[in-house]
Amino acid sequence: MLDDLLLQKLDGVVARSEELTRLLADPAIIARRSEFQKLSKESAELGEIVARYREYRDILRQLDENRELAKDPEMRPLVEEVSAELEKRLPALEEQIKVLLLPKDPNDEKNVLLEIRSGTGGEEAALFAADLFRMYARFAERKRWKVEVLSTSHSSAGGFKEIIALIQGKDVYSHLKYESGVHRVQRVPETEAQGRIHTSAATVAVLPEAEEIDITIDEKDLEIQVQRASGPGGQGVNTTDSAVRITHKPTGLQVLCMDERSQHKNKAKALTILRSRLLEMERERQNAERTEARRSMVKSGDRSEKIRTYNFPQDRLTDHRIGLTVHNLASILDGELDEVIEALRTHFRAEALRQGMTQ
Repeated sequence: MLDDLLLQKLDGVVARSEELTRLLADPAIIARRSEFQKLSKESAELGEIVARYREYRDILRQLDENRELAKDPEMRPLVEEVSAELEKRLPALEEQIKVLLLPKDPNDEKNVLLEIRSGTGGEEAALFAADLFRMYARFAERKRWKVEVLSTSHSSAGGFKEIIALIQGKDVYSHLKYESGVHRVQRVPETEAQGRIHTSAATVAVLPEAEEIDITIDEKDLEIQVQRASGPGGQGVNTTDSAVRITHKPTGLQVLCMDERSQHKNKAKALTILRSRLLEMERERQNAERTEARRSMVKSGDRSEKIRTYNFPQDRLTDHRIGLTVHNLASILDGELDEVIEALRTHFRAEALRQGMTQ
Protein backbone atom coordinates (compact mmCIF):
# COMPACT_ATOMS: atom_id res chain seq x y z
CA MET A 1 0.00 0.00 0.00
CA LEU A 2 1.13 3.55 -0.71
CA ASP A 3 1.85 5.50 2.49
CA ASP A 4 -0.03 8.63 3.56
CA LEU A 5 2.74 10.98 2.41
CA LEU A 6 2.70 9.57 -1.11
CA LEU A 7 -1.11 9.65 -1.20
CA GLN A 8 -1.07 13.34 -0.23
CA LYS A 9 1.46 14.03 -2.97
CA LEU A 10 -0.68 12.15 -5.50
CA ASP A 11 -3.79 14.10 -4.49
CA GLY A 12 -1.79 17.28 -5.11
CA VAL A 13 -0.79 16.01 -8.56
CA VAL A 14 -4.45 15.31 -9.41
CA ALA A 15 -5.46 18.80 -8.24
CA ARG A 16 -2.72 20.39 -10.37
CA SER A 17 -3.71 18.28 -13.40
CA GLU A 18 -7.33 19.42 -13.07
CA GLU A 19 -6.19 23.04 -12.74
CA LEU A 20 -4.09 22.68 -15.91
CA THR A 21 -7.09 21.29 -17.80
CA ARG A 22 -9.05 24.43 -16.88
CA LEU A 23 -6.18 26.75 -17.80
CA LEU A 24 -5.64 25.08 -21.18
CA ALA A 25 -9.29 25.73 -22.05
CA ASP A 26 -8.91 29.46 -21.32
CA PRO A 27 -8.84 31.51 -24.58
CA ALA A 28 -6.44 33.99 -23.01
CA ILE A 29 -3.93 31.20 -22.30
CA ILE A 30 -4.42 29.69 -25.75
CA ALA A 31 -3.56 33.07 -27.29
CA ARG A 32 -0.24 33.17 -25.43
CA ARG A 33 1.55 30.47 -27.40
CA SER A 34 4.67 30.00 -25.28
CA GLU A 35 2.67 29.81 -22.04
CA PHE A 36 0.17 27.41 -23.63
CA GLN A 37 3.00 25.13 -24.79
CA LYS A 38 4.63 25.18 -21.36
CA LEU A 39 1.36 24.28 -19.59
CA SER A 40 0.57 21.61 -22.20
CA LYS A 41 3.92 19.97 -21.57
CA GLU A 42 3.34 19.98 -17.81
CA SER A 43 -0.14 18.54 -18.29
CA ALA A 44 1.21 15.71 -20.45
CA GLU A 45 3.89 14.89 -17.87
CA LEU A 46 1.30 14.67 -15.08
CA GLY A 47 -1.17 12.73 -17.22
CA GLU A 48 0.45 9.31 -16.79
CA ILE A 49 0.78 9.71 -13.01
CA VAL A 50 -2.89 10.69 -12.75
CA ALA A 51 -3.97 7.74 -14.94
CA ARG A 52 -2.01 5.23 -12.85
CA TYR A 53 -3.25 6.74 -9.57
CA ARG A 54 -6.87 6.60 -10.74
CA GLU A 55 -6.37 2.98 -11.75
CA TYR A 56 -4.91 2.31 -8.28
CA ARG A 57 -7.87 3.96 -6.54
CA ASP A 58 -10.34 2.05 -8.73
CA ILE A 59 -8.77 -1.25 -7.70
CA LEU A 60 -8.96 -0.33 -4.01
CA ARG A 61 -12.60 0.68 -4.44
CA GLN A 62 -13.42 -2.60 -6.20
CA LEU A 63 -11.69 -4.57 -3.43
CA ASP A 64 -13.78 -2.76 -0.81
CA GLU A 65 -16.97 -3.53 -2.74
CA ASN A 66 -15.92 -7.15 -3.14
CA ARG A 67 -15.41 -7.52 0.59
CA GLU A 68 -19.05 -6.55 1.09
CA LEU A 69 -20.20 -8.90 -1.66
CA ALA A 70 -18.16 -11.76 -0.16
CA LYS A 71 -20.43 -11.72 2.90
CA ASP A 72 -22.92 -13.52 0.67
CA PRO A 73 -21.88 -17.22 0.74
CA GLU A 74 -23.11 -17.80 -2.80
CA MET A 75 -21.06 -14.87 -4.17
CA ARG A 76 -17.93 -15.52 -2.14
CA PRO A 77 -16.06 -17.97 -4.49
CA LEU A 78 -16.47 -15.73 -7.54
CA VAL A 79 -15.71 -12.53 -5.64
CA GLU A 80 -12.59 -13.97 -4.03
CA GLU A 81 -11.28 -15.06 -7.45
CA VAL A 82 -11.80 -11.57 -8.88
CA SER A 83 -10.21 -9.97 -5.80
CA ALA A 84 -7.15 -12.20 -6.07
CA GLU A 85 -6.60 -11.03 -9.66
CA LEU A 86 -6.99 -7.38 -8.63
CA GLU A 87 -4.55 -7.76 -5.75
CA LYS A 88 -1.94 -9.21 -8.10
CA ARG A 89 -1.97 -5.94 -10.06
CA LEU A 90 -1.36 -3.70 -7.06
CA PRO A 91 2.42 -4.21 -6.39
CA ALA A 92 3.43 -3.43 -10.01
CA LEU A 93 1.06 -0.45 -10.11
CA GLU A 94 2.45 0.93 -6.85
CA GLU A 95 6.00 0.57 -8.21
CA GLN A 96 5.04 2.41 -11.41
CA ILE A 97 3.52 5.25 -9.39
CA LYS A 98 6.62 5.59 -7.21
CA VAL A 99 8.87 5.69 -10.28
CA LEU A 100 6.67 8.31 -11.95
CA LEU A 101 6.88 10.47 -8.83
CA LEU A 102 10.68 10.49 -8.89
CA PRO A 103 12.15 13.91 -9.74
CA LYS A 104 12.90 14.00 -13.46
CA ASP A 105 16.46 14.40 -14.66
CA PRO A 106 16.30 17.78 -16.46
CA ASN A 107 18.62 16.37 -19.13
CA ASP A 108 16.52 13.29 -19.95
CA GLU A 109 14.81 14.83 -22.97
CA LYS A 110 18.01 16.29 -24.42
CA ASN A 111 20.03 15.20 -27.41
CA VAL A 112 23.50 13.87 -26.65
CA LEU A 113 27.10 14.17 -27.70
CA LEU A 114 28.44 10.61 -27.94
CA GLU A 115 32.22 10.42 -27.64
CA ILE A 116 34.04 7.12 -28.14
CA ARG A 117 37.81 6.78 -27.80
CA SER A 118 40.08 3.78 -28.08
CA GLY A 119 41.80 2.85 -24.82
CA THR A 120 44.38 0.20 -24.04
CA GLY A 121 44.88 -2.35 -26.79
CA GLY A 122 46.29 -0.43 -29.76
CA GLU A 123 44.70 -1.18 -33.15
CA GLU A 124 42.33 -3.75 -31.67
CA ALA A 125 40.99 -1.08 -29.26
CA ALA A 126 40.42 1.27 -32.21
CA LEU A 127 38.53 -1.46 -34.09
CA PHE A 128 36.42 -2.07 -30.98
CA ALA A 129 35.67 1.68 -30.76
CA ALA A 130 34.35 1.44 -34.33
CA ASP A 131 32.21 -1.56 -33.33
CA LEU A 132 30.76 0.40 -30.42
CA PHE A 133 29.93 3.36 -32.62
CA ARG A 134 28.17 1.12 -35.13
CA MET A 135 26.22 -0.49 -32.26
CA TYR A 136 24.94 2.88 -31.02
CA ALA A 137 24.27 4.13 -34.56
CA ARG A 138 22.17 1.02 -35.29
CA PHE A 139 20.34 1.41 -31.96
CA ALA A 140 19.63 5.05 -32.85
CA GLU A 141 18.33 3.96 -36.25
CA ARG A 142 15.92 1.54 -34.57
CA LYS A 143 14.71 4.40 -32.33
CA ARG A 144 14.36 6.70 -35.37
CA TRP A 145 16.96 9.07 -33.94
CA LYS A 146 19.28 11.13 -36.13
CA VAL A 147 23.05 10.58 -35.91
CA GLU A 148 25.43 13.28 -37.14
CA VAL A 149 29.18 12.57 -37.00
CA LEU A 150 31.01 15.71 -35.87
CA SER A 151 34.62 14.55 -35.64
CA THR A 152 36.67 11.43 -36.36
CA SER A 153 40.26 10.30 -35.99
CA HIS A 154 40.93 7.03 -37.83
CA SER A 155 43.46 4.36 -37.00
CA SER A 156 45.64 2.72 -39.65
CA ALA A 157 43.60 -0.53 -39.48
CA GLY A 158 40.30 1.23 -40.16
CA GLY A 159 39.07 1.70 -36.59
CA PHE A 160 38.58 4.91 -34.65
CA LYS A 161 41.08 6.48 -32.29
CA GLU A 162 38.21 8.89 -31.55
CA ILE A 163 34.74 9.57 -32.91
CA ILE A 164 32.29 12.22 -31.73
CA ALA A 165 28.66 12.29 -32.87
CA LEU A 166 25.50 14.23 -32.11
CA ILE A 167 22.43 12.02 -31.59
CA GLN A 168 19.08 13.78 -31.83
CA GLY A 169 15.63 12.41 -31.03
CA LYS A 170 13.07 11.73 -28.33
CA ASP A 171 14.49 11.11 -24.84
CA VAL A 172 17.96 10.25 -26.16
CA TYR A 173 19.84 11.12 -22.97
CA SER A 174 17.43 9.16 -20.76
CA HIS A 175 18.24 6.02 -22.77
CA LEU A 176 22.00 6.45 -23.22
CA LYS A 177 23.15 8.15 -20.02
CA TYR A 178 24.19 4.87 -18.37
CA GLU A 179 26.49 3.95 -21.29
CA SER A 180 29.33 6.18 -20.09
CA GLY A 181 32.42 4.37 -18.90
CA VAL A 182 35.06 1.87 -19.97
CA HIS A 183 33.88 -0.93 -22.26
CA ARG A 184 36.14 -3.99 -22.46
CA VAL A 185 36.32 -6.53 -25.27
CA GLN A 186 37.78 -10.05 -25.16
CA ARG A 187 38.30 -11.67 -28.56
CA VAL A 188 40.88 -13.07 -30.97
CA PRO A 189 42.05 -10.24 -33.27
CA GLU A 190 42.19 -10.97 -37.00
CA THR A 191 45.92 -10.28 -36.90
CA GLU A 192 46.53 -12.86 -34.14
CA ALA A 193 48.20 -15.88 -35.76
CA GLN A 194 48.28 -17.99 -32.59
CA GLY A 195 44.56 -17.67 -31.90
CA ARG A 196 45.11 -16.04 -28.52
CA ILE A 197 42.37 -13.98 -26.89
CA HIS A 198 43.27 -10.31 -26.45
CA THR A 199 41.65 -7.88 -24.05
CA SER A 200 41.21 -4.28 -25.21
CA ALA A 201 39.17 -1.31 -24.08
CA ALA A 202 37.40 1.80 -25.33
CA THR A 203 35.83 4.66 -23.42
CA VAL A 204 32.33 6.01 -23.98
CA ALA A 205 31.15 9.41 -22.78
CA VAL A 206 27.52 10.50 -23.15
CA LEU A 207 27.04 14.24 -22.61
CA PRO A 208 23.73 16.12 -22.81
CA GLU A 209 23.79 18.63 -25.65
CA ALA A 210 24.33 22.16 -24.34
CA GLU A 211 21.47 24.48 -25.17
CA GLU A 212 22.01 27.79 -26.95
CA ILE A 213 23.19 30.29 -24.39
CA ASP A 214 21.28 33.55 -24.15
CA ILE A 215 23.50 36.31 -22.79
CA THR A 216 21.59 39.05 -21.02
CA ILE A 217 23.61 42.06 -19.88
CA ASP A 218 22.33 44.05 -16.92
CA GLU A 219 22.90 47.79 -17.36
CA LYS A 220 23.88 48.00 -13.67
CA ASP A 221 26.87 45.79 -14.45
CA LEU A 222 28.25 48.20 -17.05
CA GLU A 223 30.57 51.18 -16.67
CA ILE A 224 30.34 53.29 -19.84
CA GLN A 225 32.90 56.00 -20.58
CA VAL A 226 32.96 58.32 -23.58
CA GLN A 227 36.09 59.99 -24.84
CA ARG A 228 37.42 61.85 -27.84
CA ALA A 229 38.47 59.49 -30.58
CA SER A 230 42.01 59.86 -31.80
CA GLY A 231 42.94 59.93 -35.48
CA PRO A 232 45.68 60.93 -37.89
CA GLY A 233 46.39 64.66 -37.70
CA GLY A 234 44.66 66.79 -40.30
CA GLN A 235 42.72 63.93 -41.82
CA GLY A 236 39.22 63.62 -40.44
CA VAL A 237 40.17 63.86 -36.80
CA ASN A 238 37.09 63.16 -34.69
CA THR A 239 36.70 66.20 -32.46
CA THR A 240 33.59 64.94 -30.66
CA ASP A 241 33.34 62.64 -27.66
CA SER A 242 32.19 59.68 -29.74
CA ALA A 243 34.57 56.89 -28.67
CA VAL A 244 32.96 54.50 -26.17
CA ARG A 245 34.70 52.28 -23.61
CA ILE A 246 32.49 49.73 -21.84
CA THR A 247 33.65 47.80 -18.79
CA HIS A 248 31.69 44.75 -17.64
CA LYS A 249 32.21 45.01 -13.89
CA PRO A 250 31.48 41.36 -12.88
CA THR A 251 34.14 39.98 -15.27
CA GLY A 252 36.43 42.98 -15.82
CA LEU A 253 36.07 42.70 -19.59
CA GLN A 254 36.69 45.98 -21.43
CA VAL A 255 35.71 46.95 -24.98
CA LEU A 256 36.68 50.20 -26.74
CA CYS A 257 34.99 51.28 -29.98
CA MET A 258 35.91 54.43 -31.89
CA ASP A 259 35.44 53.50 -35.55
CA GLU A 260 32.16 55.35 -35.97
CA ARG A 261 31.60 59.11 -35.70
CA SER A 262 28.38 58.43 -33.82
CA GLN A 263 28.60 57.71 -30.08
CA HIS A 264 25.43 55.59 -30.32
CA LYS A 265 26.87 53.45 -33.10
CA ASN A 266 30.11 52.94 -31.19
CA LYS A 267 28.15 51.96 -28.09
CA ALA A 268 26.05 49.46 -30.07
CA LYS A 269 29.19 47.92 -31.57
CA ALA A 270 30.90 47.75 -28.18
CA LEU A 271 27.87 45.97 -26.67
CA THR A 272 27.84 43.47 -29.56
CA ILE A 273 31.52 42.68 -29.02
CA LEU A 274 31.03 42.47 -25.25
CA ARG A 275 28.10 40.09 -25.64
CA SER A 276 30.14 37.87 -27.97
CA ARG A 277 33.06 37.77 -25.53
CA LEU A 278 30.74 36.94 -22.62
CA LEU A 279 29.17 34.20 -24.73
CA GLU A 280 32.61 32.75 -25.45
CA MET A 281 33.49 32.87 -21.74
CA GLU A 282 30.28 30.98 -20.93
CA ARG A 283 31.02 28.40 -23.61
CA GLU A 284 34.52 27.91 -22.21
CA ARG A 285 33.02 27.43 -18.74
CA GLN A 286 30.56 24.85 -20.06
CA ASN A 287 33.34 23.12 -22.00
CA ALA A 288 35.38 22.91 -18.79
CA GLU A 289 32.39 21.40 -16.99
CA ARG A 290 31.88 18.88 -19.80
CA THR A 291 35.58 18.01 -19.73
CA GLU A 292 35.34 17.31 -16.01
CA ALA A 293 32.13 15.32 -16.52
CA ARG A 294 33.83 13.34 -19.30
CA ARG A 295 36.84 12.66 -17.09
CA SER A 296 34.65 11.37 -14.27
CA MET A 297 32.72 9.17 -16.73
CA VAL A 298 35.61 7.38 -18.35
CA LYS A 299 38.58 7.88 -15.98
CA SER A 300 41.78 6.64 -17.66
CA GLY A 301 40.42 4.10 -20.14
CA ASP A 302 42.28 1.29 -18.40
CA ARG A 303 40.76 -2.20 -18.69
CA SER A 304 40.47 -2.50 -14.90
CA GLU A 305 37.91 0.35 -14.77
CA LYS A 306 35.41 -1.52 -16.95
CA ILE A 307 31.64 -1.13 -16.64
CA ARG A 308 30.92 -3.77 -19.29
CA THR A 309 32.63 -6.71 -20.98
CA TYR A 310 31.95 -8.05 -24.49
CA ASN A 311 33.29 -11.62 -24.49
CA PHE A 312 33.32 -13.09 -28.01
CA PRO A 313 34.48 -16.66 -27.20
CA GLN A 314 31.56 -17.01 -24.76
CA ASP A 315 29.16 -14.95 -26.93
CA ARG A 316 28.14 -12.82 -23.94
CA LEU A 317 27.83 -9.28 -22.70
CA THR A 318 28.17 -8.64 -18.97
CA ASP A 319 27.34 -5.32 -17.33
CA HIS A 320 29.35 -5.38 -14.11
CA ARG A 321 27.38 -2.61 -12.39
CA ILE A 322 24.17 -4.61 -12.18
CA GLY A 323 25.42 -8.18 -12.70
CA LEU A 324 23.52 -8.54 -15.97
CA THR A 325 24.64 -11.16 -18.49
CA VAL A 326 23.03 -11.57 -21.91
CA HIS A 327 24.08 -13.63 -24.92
CA ASN A 328 24.05 -13.20 -28.70
CA LEU A 329 26.73 -10.55 -29.17
CA ALA A 330 26.11 -10.31 -32.91
CA SER A 331 22.57 -9.00 -32.32
CA ILE A 332 23.69 -6.65 -29.55
CA LEU A 333 26.46 -5.15 -31.69
CA ASP A 334 23.87 -4.75 -34.44
CA GLY A 335 21.97 -2.36 -32.18
CA GLU A 336 19.61 -4.65 -30.27
CA LEU A 337 20.39 -2.95 -26.96
CA ASP A 338 16.89 -2.60 -25.51
CA GLU A 339 17.24 -5.43 -22.98
CA VAL A 340 20.50 -4.04 -21.60
CA ILE A 341 19.39 -0.41 -21.53
CA GLU A 342 16.01 -1.14 -19.94
CA ALA A 343 17.68 -3.29 -17.26
CA LEU A 344 20.02 -0.38 -16.42
CA ARG A 345 17.18 2.16 -16.32
CA THR A 346 15.10 -0.10 -14.07
CA HIS A 347 18.04 -0.71 -11.74
CA PHE A 348 18.99 2.93 -11.32
CA ARG A 349 15.34 3.98 -10.89
CA ALA A 350 15.04 1.41 -8.10
CA GLU A 351 18.23 2.78 -6.53
CA ALA A 352 16.79 6.30 -6.64
CA LEU A 353 13.59 5.03 -5.01
CA ARG A 354 15.53 3.35 -2.21
CA GLN A 355 17.56 6.48 -1.58
CA GLY A 356 14.41 8.60 -1.54
CA MET A 357 12.76 6.30 0.99
CA THR A 358 15.76 6.42 3.34
CA GLN A 359 16.13 10.22 3.29
